[in-house]
Amino acid sequence: MRLTDTIIIPDTVFAQEVDQEMVILDTASEEYFGLDATGAVTWQYLNENGSLQQVFDTMFEKYEVDAKQLEADICRFTQELFDAGLVQK
Repeated sequence: MRLTDTIIIPDTVFAQEVDQEMVILDTASEEYFGLDATGAVTWQYLNENGSLQQVFDTMFEKYEVDAKQLEADICRFTQELFDAGLVQK
């Protein structure tokens, strides 16, 4: 994944916040996944706007983080979601 990518969340994927953790259910595979606080925030931004560049811009503005590390983290996380079938390009 690259910041130039845009993703979509399939209609078969649902997310719900439970006790400060995000739980994601993929009804197609009948699997569920748990995200920590950072993953949950990233998921919310992805859900609001599938543009990875927009997710980066929002998080970089909101949090004190190293730009290169943030880019790497967003791209790695999104690739993991893609590999699990939770997002599509």
